[in-house]
Amino acid sequence: MAAACGAGFLWGTGALVVNLLIVRFGLTAENVSFWRFVVGATVLLAVFGRPDFFRRVPRHARLLAAAGACMALYVLFWFLAIARIGAAVPTLIALCLPPVLVTLWSVARGLERLDAALIVLLAAALGGTALVVRGHGGAAGVASTQAVIEGVLLSVGSALLYAVFTLVSGGLSKALGAGPATTGLTVVAAATMGLAALYTPLAWPRELPPEAWLLYLGLVTAAIALLAFSWGAARLSPTALTVATLVEPLTAVLLAAWLLGEALVPLQWLGAVLMLAAIAGLGLRDARGVREGGIAH
Repeated sequence: MAAACGAGFLWGTGALVVNLLIVRFGLTAENVSFWRFVVGATVLLAVFGRPDFFRRVPRHARLLAAAGACMALYVLFWFLAIARIGAAVPTLIALCLPPVLVTLWSVARGLERLDAALIVLLAAALGGTALVVRGHGGAAGVASTQAVIEGVLLSVGSALLYAVFTLVSGGLSKALGAGPATTGLTVVAAATMGLAALYTPLAWPRELPPEAWLLYLGLVTAAIALLAFSWGAARLSPTALTVATLVEPLTAVLLAAWLLGEALVPLQWLGAVLMLAAIAGLGLRDARGVREGGIAH
């Protein structure tokens, strides 16, 4: 759970960096996503790209290709939605919908037991996220009708892809190990985003500040964060995994308050408490399931 929360925290720091690169330096969502994954894949290959890695990966090539493409596209769809209607609504949809979808899937497959405790924890996590994100505001109120429709559809698409990625990533991490699985997924994601060059230029920025920020995104929010996510995915139920990464919007809001002077309203603090309580509760639930050999896994 700590690893999954750590991944969410690092992704939350990346949210401010992505906004900076798009708003201040004029980079496109496709450009940011591409270089983020390229840098991450380069670092991960340097660490885990040993002969054994290249012997084992082909046995899981199809699943890696599907999951890596989902990983690239859910990030891209989220960035594109933010560009259309601001950060609040896309973040709310893209992060709150996956836990619901993953829980329904897990219950239907008998991987998770639907009881009152799970419903309460899930409601606390989603409600807390809604309070944190909605209190942060956004640009949806001034967007055109077409932009709102496109933004919402892209956000729902991001949520669906993230849910699929979450359900698949645990099995890959168990089969290959967190390091090799993350390396394979990131290489596929970089290749997938490279296809964006077919319709938009993908250029490395020529100014030092955006280059430094892209290196941060690749090294920290792609390589390290995805490695932590994969390590947690091999040890958590899908529901707990998706809820743990709700730390991402909380981190982004807190950093915005600290670095940008954006004040937090009381409802946002209440939402933060609800989110953290839900994450702790799900961590205890998963740990109890492992000890009792229950169906949580």
